[in-house]
Amino acid sequence: MTLRRSLLLSTVAAAAALASFAPGAFAQAKPKVAAVYTVPFEQQWVSRIHIALKAAEARGEIEYKASENIANADYERVMREYATGGAQLIVGEAFAVEAAARKVAKDFPKTSFLMGSSGKPQAPNFSVFDNYIQEPAYLSGMVAGGLTKSNKIGMVGGFPIPEVNRLMHAFMAGAKEVNPKVEFSVSFINSWFDPPKAKEAAFAMIDKGADVMYAERFGVSDAAKERKVLAIGNVINTQDKYPDTVAASALWHMEPSINRAIQLVKDGKFAAEDYGPYSMMKHKGSSLAPLGSFEKKVPAEVVAKVQAKEKAILAGSFTVKVDDSQPKAAFK
Repeated sequence: MTLRRSLLLSTVAAAAALASFAPGAFAQAKPKVAAVYTVPFEQQWVSRIHIALKAAEARGEIEYKASENIANADYERVMREYATGGAQLIVGEAFAVEAAARKVAKDFPKTSFLMGSSGKPQAPNFSVFDNYIQEPAYLSGMVAGGLTKSNKIGMVGGFPIPEVNRLMHAFMAGAKEVNPKVEFSVSFINSWFDPPKAKEAAFAMIDKGADVMYAERFGVSDAAKERKVLAIGNVINTQDKYPDTVAASALWHMEPSINRAIQLVKDGKFAAEDYGPYSMMKHKGSSLAPLGSFEKKVPAEVVAKVQAKEKAILAGSFTVKVDDSQPKAAFK
């Protein structure tokens, strides 16, 4: 499929979704929820939001429409059309369109907005969230530190924004706890969805000796599989596709945040707040994936340390440090 045709189909699909929201929705008991995504539904981060909203739709709690692959230049227009069309809750990611998204929220004070954002909530109706999954990222780093034989771990990310940086720092801290000798190499592909570019970045690190790759983006696990090294997943569990490659994954569960927002909209009590904490393990917003096919491959002493640290996190006796600065580690 050509890029032009793909964009055309995305535009047509978006228009159809927008048209299906009729005015007057605010009087109905079942909230109308719309989502605007700049990437495909299957992209890791967006997939978690989409799955949570589709589950609420399947339970009969909401009417749900969504638009994917919306260019940044069109994002504000699509948000406005959904708001004008009767959406009571609009969900999406505002990272590259922060000012525009917040302007739309100001213009539609009776519409609730729940947006992925590095910024603060904006009264009265603009709530923010991000994937605060640094706790399972730390645990997955412990697994990585226990598996590397070269003591070199490669890390490929999308953009060096706080939401990515904090996970990388947590992962590195976990690896260092188990293996103080480990070194890291970090690169960013400056894209949220470019598997070929991520794959090439991973190849470069593997060529320099990395035998474990932190797959913050799609494409990294493919490189790891081809070169017969290991990978650590992020946000979603892809071990079923890479049973001999993906050793562990830090999972994000958006259901606690989505379900809270929906209920508050139903109750007429939605307000501007930071939903970030609802992605943490104590709220079941994140978890370390089961080791699965690597259950017998991870050293028993490492598994014991990971389990002990997980209990400490849940008990509140250990807190994973949040470091939003850009990691710049590089091994030679």
